[in-house]
Amino acid sequence: MKSRLIWLVVVALLVVGIYVVSRPQLPEVTLVALSAGLVENSVANTRAGTVKACQRSKLSLPIGGQIAQLYVREGEQVAEGQLLMSLWNDDRAAQVEQAKATEMSISNERKSICIAAASDSHESQRLASLLDKNLVSSERADLALAKSASSAAACEAAKAREVQARASVTLAEAVLAQTYLHAPFAGSVAEVTGELGEFSTPSPPGVQTPPAIDLLTANCHYISAPIDEVDASHITIGMPVRVTLDAFRDRSFAATVRRISTYVLDLEKQARTVEVEAELSEDQQMPLLLAGYSADMEIVLDAKALALRVPTELLVDEKFVLALDENNRVQRHELVLGLSNWHFSEILSGAQRGDKVIANIGAQGVVEGAEVRVVDAP
Repeated sequence: MKSRLIWLVVVALLVVGIYVVSRPQLPEVTLVALSAGLVENSVANTRAGTVKACQRSKLSLPIGGQIAQLYVREGEQVAEGQLLMSLWNDDRAAQVEQAKATEMSISNERKSICIAAASDSHESQRLASLLDKNLVSSERADLALAKSASSAAACEAAKAREVQARASVTLAEAVLAQTYLHAPFAGSVAEVTGELGEFSTPSPPGVQTPPAIDLLTANCHYISAPIDEVDASHITIGMPVRVTLDAFRDRSFAATVRRISTYVLDLEKQARTVEVEAELSEDQQMPLLLAGYSADMEIVLDAKALALRVPTELLVDEKFVLALDENNRVQRHELVLGLSNWHFSEILSGAQRGDKVIANIGAQGVVEGAEVRVVDAP
């Protein structure tokens, strides 16, 4: 009898053990309490933006010719107006000297003619005075007057030829200047195309050829990025921007919107976008930026410093959160939301500070109506 009782107890324990082992485990959830904090309404670029130099010129000479001198190297800092490159120009320099010599000759000729004109004018006036006293004949006085007028006309013609000669010098100097390439602004030489003795060719319309000198500012940059046309309509000049760079992933940079394009890019096979530019704020710890770095911008449209908020990633169908009832069953709570971005969403109503919502909403078995077990967040 006693052994039979022991056997029954063993069987009962086995049944209980099998039930406990085979009983399905409840899904585990972690909870997070709602709190107050900064909430922003922001938009971001649809494709990677770019760091651009404030000034960049791909310089070429207006004429083709053989490179005679290269005065700079790649990476060199240059001042505004500094000579960068020159072409062979002995023939043009000779034309300048010829024009200057012609100008000098015509100038001296003008002086001679005008001196004679002044003398003829004086003689005409003298004879006119004598004519009034009947000391000379009227014919002689008339001849002197005509000669004076002719000399004066010759003097004016000589002055015109001198102006023409001076213009010829200016033209010859302008033609010579086409063989010199100067820096239009202070910056850094990014690239030099060509070597001494090679032929430099300007870029004709419609034909893309490498520039002779690629010059850009090394200490002044801005960010340019495409924004979806729907979001761009909410952006205004002066809005704050947070800029992140792939080259410096551990930090962000403050900027402000400085320009919004006046037209929409409608390139084939892509969403229509508007180009937006942001000016970087002064930062003593700004790292060395290179034109061409990829960049992303987050434009803050509106913000509240102490708003009841929920992490946007915890929203279901953009307006619900998952919470637990008194029986530890999952249930939906509808919220009325205000400002929102991909980080946080403002709660206008539907929840209070301190309310707890489920944090691991994507976990297996965590669905509305399911009984779950609460565990501490890792």
